[in-house]
Amino acid sequence: MKKVILKIIFCFLFGSALQAQEEPKNFQNPVIPGFHPDPSITRVGGDYYLVNSSFNMFPGIPIFHSKDLVNWQQIGNVLDRPEQLMMKNPGNGGGIWAPTIRYHEGLFYVIVTCKQCINECGCGDNFYVTAKDPKGPWSNPIWVDKSYGIDPTIFWDDDGKSYYVGSTHDIGGPQQWNSQDRIYISEIDLKTGKLQTEPIILTTGHATNAKYAEGPHIYKINNKYVLLISEGGTWNNHAITAFEANKVTGPYTPTQVNPVLTHRHLGIDFSVTTVGHADLVQTQNGDWWSVMLACRPIDGNYYLGRETFLTPVKFEGTTPIFNEGKGQVMLEDKRPNLPWTPFDKKVIDEFLDNKLGFEWNFIRTPLEKWYQLKNGTLEIALRPEKITDKNNPSFIGRRFEYLKSKTVTKLNFKTSKENEVAGLVALQNENYQYQLLKSKNSIQLIKVFNKDRKVQNIEHIANMPYTNDAVFLKIENENMKLRFYFGLNDTDFIQIGQDQDASVLSSGVAGGFIGAYVGMYASSNGVKSKNSASFDWFEYKP
Repeated sequence: MKKVILKIIFCFLFGSALQAQEEPKNFQNPVIPGFHPDPSITRVGGDYYLVNSSFNMFPGIPIFHSKDLVNWQQIGNVLDRPEQLMMKNPGNGGGIWAPTIRYHEGLFYVIVTCKQCINECGCGDNFYVTAKDPKGPWSNPIWVDKSYGIDPTIFWDDDGKSYYVGSTHDIGGPQQWNSQDRIYISEIDLKTGKLQTEPIILTTGHATNAKYAEGPHIYKINNKYVLLISEGGTWNNHAITAFEANKVTGPYTPTQVNPVLTHRHLGIDFSVTTVGHADLVQTQNGDWWSVMLACRPIDGNYYLGRETFLTPVKFEGTTPIFNEGKGQVMLEDKRPNLPWTPFDKKVIDEFLDNKLGFEWNFIRTPLEKWYQLKNGTLEIALRPEKITDKNNPSFIGRRFEYLKSKTVTKLNFKTSKENEVAGLVALQNENYQYQLLKSKNSIQLIKVFNKDRKVQNIEHIANMPYTNDAVFLKIENENMKLRFYFGLNDTDFIQIGQDQDASVLSSGVAGGFIGAYVGMYASSNGVKSKNSASFDWFEYKP
């Protein structure tokens, strides 16, 4: 039975609560939870738009809209067509990195790095797409000719000239120390993607032995040019540093306050770690705010990945002061002076639309249509591809967003073959995951763990008899624990196996740069099949 009545009641109550709610004085970080790293932001009037990295997940680059910098609603995905992003085999660290979004003379630009899938998707390192409406459609890629490195951004100067800024270690001669990167600038023709001038190195970091100078952005503030970059790598040593110049091409001098923001001195068990990769925006009221990535560790691990946080900024001359008087990104802080604009967040997808919601992702680009929305169900074809291999399996998932959450779905699946399975999967990548699957006559709980990141181990934790075609499946996560359940209905569940360790899904264990996903999966495990699995609805909520 569909959850329509329950959904109507929930939306009515939740919507009424939103309307009746007094505008809060504070906001909670992260403002976009779960795997949403490398945020970049722009403002058009009273509207704010934000994009994130998506790595090897498709569609690429989720884009969000907000009126108040706190409540962010996804309005699309920038790269939502195979001709924009054809990823066959990029690994967990490959794909789409570090987008920057900007608005100029009626047009939105998103410029981004594409890595580690050169033979499969024709990556030329860096490209940009444009749109008149941030909801799309976005153009096909325009590749930046002869660009170096990663983490591109665009800057328009007062004279109308446009500049490309990026990070690389491919120019400027031999590295003077390990992991020395250079931030460089070139004039660019945005009609063709061709760089017009030879690259000029702006900085290698604020101090000797600065590593991984990345994520540059340039701003014109108080008649000077301010360069903001990240250093130290995207994990515990992450930091944000600032530089100033009289000309856009430099020379750039580090500010006396550097790093302008970091949590690396607070230890790996602090409530918010890995702070970096920041972008700035000025509100229509003249206030400055910054978005950046950070993590919420539990016992030193984080399976939600790098998330999007918000903090206030004030300028003392050209020096950005992050969270004046505190110097930290807080889990709770005073909210921006903007009109409070919450929205109803969907917790149940009943698959009633003619296309998937923006929150759903595939692993790499689907090369064929192996699913369909039909009569209020999501039907997924069983294919030979396995989710433990580097391919595009029959998996449709969404990001884990909460440290405590519940995932429930109703599956209809019948098979007479031992090789055919369908169910739920919680994963970080093909080598680190948990599978809760219905097979011919049982429910299985399987753990996939790559020992020493070298040998893939597939452990069958539990196997319990089950013969009905329909089954309700549930996954609960509570901090670093995962629990798996099945049942004949959505009220009486049986736990299968013991509590499992969620650190298997964490970046510290599994490596890579993404956060954990949970979603629906079906496979015939190496054998062609005409069978399919049908999901009535999918619920994910805190």
